Amino acid sequence: MRKESRQPVTVRVARWSATHPWRAIAMWLVFVAVCFAAGTMAGTKQATDEDQWIGESGRAAAIVQDGHFDDPVVENVLITEPDGALDQAAARTAAADVAERMRARSEVAEVGEPVLAKDGSALLVPVTMSGDPATAGDRIEALLTATADAQRAHPDLRIAQVGPESIGHGINERVGEDLGRAELMSLPVTLLIMLIAFGAIIAAGVPVLLAISAVAAAMGLTALASHLVPAVDTVNSVILLMGMAVGVDYSLFYLKREREERERLNGNPVSHVAAVEIAAATAGRAVVVSGLAVIVSMAGLYLANDAVFSSLGTGSIIVVAVAMLGSLTVLPALLAKLGRRVDRPRIPLLWRISNRQGPPRVWPALLRPALRYPALTLVISAGAMVALALPALNMTLRSAGPETLPRSIPVVAAWDDLTTAFPSEGTSHQIAVRAPAERAGEVRTALTELLDRTQGDGLFATDARAEIRTSDDGRVSTVGIPIPYTESAPEAERSLAVLREALLPATVGRVADVDYAVGGDVARNVDYQQNQSDTLPWVVGFVLVLTFVVMAVTFRSLAVALTALVLNALSAAAAFGVLTLVFQHSWAEGLLGFTNTGAIIAWIPLFVFVVLVGLSMDYHVFVVSRIREAAQRGMSTRDAVEYGITRSAGVVTSAALVMMSVFAVFAFLSMIEMKEMGVGLATAVFLDAMIIRVLVLPSLMTLLGRANWWPSRMPGRNAVRAERKGELVGSGSSQSGFTY
Repeated sequence: MRKESRQPVTVRVARWSATHPWRAIAMWLVFVAVCFAAGTMAGTKQATDEDQWIGESGRAAAIVQDGHFDDPVVENVLITEPDGALDQAAARTAAADVAERMRARSEVAEVGEPVLAKDGSALLVPVTMSGDPATAGDRIEALLTATADAQRAHPDLRIAQVGPESIGHGINERVGEDLGRAELMSLPVTLLIMLIAFGAIIAAGVPVLLAISAVAAAMGLTALASHLVPAVDTVNSVILLMGMAVGVDYSLFYLKREREERERLNGNPVSHVAAVEIAAATAGRAVVVSGLAVIVSMAGLYLANDAVFSSLGTGSIIVVAVAMLGSLTVLPALLAKLGRRVDRPRIPLLWRISNRQGPPRVWPALLRPALRYPALTLVISAGAMVALALPALNMTLRSAGPETLPRSIPVVAAWDDLTTAFPSEGTSHQIAVRAPAERAGEVRTALTELLDRTQGDGLFATDARAEIRTSDDGRVSTVGIPIPYTESAPEAERSLAVLREALLPATVGRVADVDYAVGGDVARNVDYQQNQSDTLPWVVGFVLVLTFVVMAVTFRSLAVALTALVLNALSAAAAFGVLTLVFQHSWAEGLLGFTNTGAIIAWIPLFVFVVLVGLSMDYHVFVVSRIREAAQRGMSTRDAVEYGITRSAGVVTSAALVMMSVFAVFAFLSMIEMKEMGVGLATAVFLDAMIIRVLVLPSLMTLLGRANWWPSRMPGRNAVRAERKGELVGSGSSQSGFTY
């Protein structure tokens, strides 16, 4: 027997936890509580607009900031008629009531005169907020309350508040509701899958509870980390999604292996601790490798030079690390303490299904085509995946904007009414100019000429004359040029191109020593997509190279590492094809409850790719390690593939179902980003588990034969021939490699 000091860390940690279960459990509970409490007390530092400055639009924002303009937050109260033409007298009475209510609030600095739309369909009351604009979101509730009171006082009219802070407030409320719905929907579904997998309530509940505790701890740690890497609104949704998926999977793999070894060691007085040690040496090590693969993949997001990706990457890395830590520490303690009680109370029918004795039947039948006709199976299955991927060639990317938000959010519906009645209050280009103070007059003249050139051009709005503003020191000038289109409309992008490439160089560009840029929502979207295009090769290359290294080192095989990357790319491409079919066409709108915008949110494909590469390594590590174990014991490649996949199929299928169910829940939330992320990941996991692992992988490995393990060498076929007859069982010995 090896000395304890030479045993893997996973075994030593598991042995300590198994022999000191109460201490290990208490330490885990304290860890989770401290992380969550510390995050709550520290609060979350949200990413600001400055954190997300990119390209020319970011330079424009920096120029405007250098001007130190007094830009208080302005909200709008819009008064319209629910049906028919607006009763202007009633609307003005309501506007006076709104103004009186707003002026009574300390959060309001000024209420402007009501403005009637040109077509008489709406009346607008501008409200200027008091205090620091950076903290206006903390005070917006008071204004929303005043607006709601006015609506109740005038039920025959529609009175709604819309502005930057009220839109943000409405989105945050909906995201919070969605997160609560995701929790309520994913937990029972996950628990049901675990009940089917184990047939016992305690065994099913342990992975779910550990995943929940990992999510809670990760949210607290991510709040702390946000003071270094500012967080975006969707980070907690991603933590929940990733935490439930990997947390349950890691515990599932570990628990399945411990149960298998406990049954094999039946009658041994120390079977519980011994089974935990073997599970730690096999499944525990595999969990570490899988977790590191996910962490390495998510780390690639930092190369995108984007605040959204940095935040999502940080949250994902933290929750995966915490889930991995829990499966290696507190899970062995729980299993050793519970012993056989982990299989209680049993649900009779499910217990018989999940613990059916005798050789497996279904999976050998499913694998038969790949093992008997590997070349044909590979061509057909891989060809089908390529066919699914073809629609991705026409994928269109656009940044999220007001038009991508669900219209069920009242403030978003109010935004539609506002931009229809007052186009100049909608999307606009922000022109920022910096020049020596003595040239302020020339700059103003050039900007006036620029505005004149936009008049009469259908790409720009003409319902109001834009105001040129100059900083107190005369160095910075700015003007907003409104457009009558949503920020992601093709016409909006054309108007931006006209400004950047023609109008500005011909006017402002003639002023000496001038620095100018175009910002605003349209410019941010265009620059964001350009940044994605520029950084995408670096992110993808980083993820692929490092995961290749992880797999090559783990299996000591270049062939296995290369195969993993090819199969991951194939499943990702097919998932992108499905994503394009679903969200760039209208046939799924009613099913998933969204409005088709003809494009995919720009950050979704890269994020889905990175997550998929990491999560796919879970299955690849656990399946290929089992195949490798059989090959090391002397089985032929064909027999080893059949043995490894058959023995791992049940647990891998259960794990895939957990991931798919968690991801699918997000497809039915309100925000289209969550829908796209859910559909993309659920589709990718399904294809990876049911097509790649059942057809493509076994056929490819069968064709490669002993070349699968190059440059490593496998023992000859004479080794342990009895094991080729179905007597192969895991031993936990280092000689057998590692499996789950």
